[in-house]
Amino acid sequence: MILDRIASPADVQALDASGLVTLCSELRHAILAYCAREGGHVASNLAAVELTVALHHVFDAPRDRIVFDVSHQTYAHKMLTGRAAAFLDRDRADEASGFANPRESEYDLFSMGHTSTSVSLACGIAMARDLAHETYRVVAVIGDGALSGGLAFEGLDAAGELDTGMVIVINDNDQSIAENHGGLYRRLAELRATNGQAADNPFRALGLDYRYVERGNDVQALVDALEELRDAAHPVVLHVHTRKGAGFAAAEENPERWHHVGPFDLDSMQPAGAHGAPNTYAEITGAFLMDAIERDPSVCVLNAATPYIMGFDQQRRAKAGSRFVDVGIAEEHAVTCSAALALQGASPVFGVYGVFLQRCYDQLWHDVCLNNAPATILDFGASIFGTTAETHLSFFDLSMLGNLPNLVTLAPTCQEEYLAMLGWAIEQREHPVLIRVPGTGVASRPDLAPAAGTAIDWSIPRYQTVRAGSEVAIMGLGDFLPYAERIADAVEAELGVAPTVVNPRLASSVDRAALARLTSTHRVLITLEDGVVEGGWGQQVIAVAARTGLRMKCYGISKAPGFPDRYAPEELLAQHGMSIAQIVADVRDMLRA
Repeated sequence: MILDRIASPADVQALDASGLVTLCSELRHAILAYCAREGGHVASNLAAVELTVALHHVFDAPRDRIVFDVSHQTYAHKMLTGRAAAFLDRDRADEASGFANPRESEYDLFSMGHTSTSVSLACGIAMARDLAHETYRVVAVIGDGALSGGLAFEGLDAAGELDTGMVIVINDNDQSIAENHGGLYRRLAELRATNGQAADNPFRALGLDYRYVERGNDVQALVDALEELRDAAHPVVLHVHTRKGAGFAAAEENPERWHHVGPFDLDSMQPAGAHGAPNTYAEITGAFLMDAIERDPSVCVLNAATPYIMGFDQQRRAKAGSRFVDVGIAEEHAVTCSAALALQGASPVFGVYGVFLQRCYDQLWHDVCLNNAPATILDFGASIFGTTAETHLSFFDLSMLGNLPNLVTLAPTCQEEYLAMLGWAIEQREHPVLIRVPGTGVASRPDLAPAAGTAIDWSIPRYQTVRAGSEVAIMGLGDFLPYAERIADAVEAELGVAPTVVNPRLASSVDRAALARLTSTHRVLITLEDGVVEGGWGQQVIAVAARTGLRMKCYGISKAPGFPDRYAPEELLAQHGMSIAQIVADVRDMLRA
């Protein structure tokens, strides 16, 4: 097998045309076997096999710098740069992450996993090269919908003014995670339909030279084009038409389903699970919002290229029609558009992964909160139990959002609370509302549900006492309410004290009356949050209670050790002093003090 003999890109450069074709076939089989075993980004990596091989055949990495946008499509790149064992050997899978990581290899220039950054990074590399009077080549590879991100356009706009060599490869496979949206992609479709000859060329309009390759999964066609362009003295765009999921019929037929999957059976090619399965918050959200769309003509749903997180599969999207808007990878636009919709009388609901909220912080601050626009934002995956890759950590949201005036941030702990809060958020017209969708799986807690027929204004802080106890009060926010109950059980079993357990429900303000009662009747107060402790919700609570003389401690993930990567949640809790045993020991010490 040729792949077994590839130790570095130098070995790829030595292959003849037939060897390159064979290597591509072997890589494709290896990617499929790896994803079946470990899960991963299937369709995007299959689409990029020939392009990756051609890049490493033509360019001399790591001297030449190659930046892969998002880097979710770098499995072949990693296998060609000394990390094949991580993909071929089950026992070594943890040696390589699913994204670029310079700690793994000098061939990965940046830690990255977010979209639309590659062109700006390549511009910076090219400028640094010229400042140092060096001569290496610079390549940016961008695709999979990343052109819909504003940063990609900023990079292309800047590149159009650079008078230096740089190759920008547009890996055009007709898809984002779902279908692409926006006027730019109509222009790309016209370029594909005319073999790159359409008069309306956005890249030429920016001052960039342009070449088109229709056969983007033909390794020799790519080699020929890259060899022609690699020494250009100015920025040039190479637009290649690839097929998402190439070589795997199931992914070619349904690239959205196979964008990213968990482990699946390689014989039947059926994934173990699929997005939108019953009894997930995605499915619950999708069903609720479809009903809201049908009942209320003011409701519209927005999403930024991840419709499955909201349960909007192809069928629901088609049924919702213009009432569901996928803006592409453009969270900033989605938030500002939602602000305008809300201020003009509509009821917008924007669903987003928590890790991508940071991309639109200014829009939240300036357009939503400053204008007190009553938009609803659903914050998915914001939990230590969500995605654990360092590039996709979603638990920084509470500390990021906690200082924004007007924003009502809700943290439900079960589906009953979630649906009650979501219904209220859509109907009310007084505040912007962000709901932190539970990240630990669907829980049903009828005991926490509002009484039937009761109208609750969720913007008013009203702590809910789940268990009435004494001496120790434990407040568990959102996902961590069940954890607070487990800690209370352990405290009672080991210390003989039955703690009070409180469900705060609201993360953006403090129930001062309830807190005063707690501090006057208890000796110890602890807060638990599924987020970063510095600047988080718990510190807001402690700040209010600080003058009471109560012994207090807030628990959350500290920023001190840096960004955790591919962690086990239980180990992360222990690392930050949050295991049940550690907290019980702290409570014992505080009671003795």
